[in-house]
Amino acid sequence: QVQLVESGGGLVQPGGSLRLSCAPSGSIFSFNLMGWYRQAPGKERESVAGITGGGISNYADSVKGRFTIFRDVAKNTVYLQMNSLKPEDTAVYYCYVRRSQNQYWGQGTQVTVSS
Repeated sequence: QVQLVESGGGLVQPGGSLRLSCAPSGSIFSFNLMGWYRQAPGKERESVAGITGGGISNYADSVKGRFTIFRDVAKNTVYLQMNSLKPEDTAVYYCYVRRSQNQYWGQGTQVTVSS
């Protein structure tokens, strides 16, 4: 079973930045996809960003240009750098990894963007 250690959430003002991290038990290169989903109260869960085992990234239109997903090989960790945060980004963010037909989820971290 894959375990994910997720951290980095918090309270930030609009326009601020946060960096989320996700450290899996297992090599980051063993996963077809790593990334984050988010879920705001009363809303559907949505994909935010992902990166393949080969390093190809993708983003939701709502965060493109503001968020960056990247990996630190030495730390075996994937990060989501979130800049220019908006109140609409407020949600619980869940790290996920996918390998073949299996998908695993982190515990979630709260991101609150408010003045």
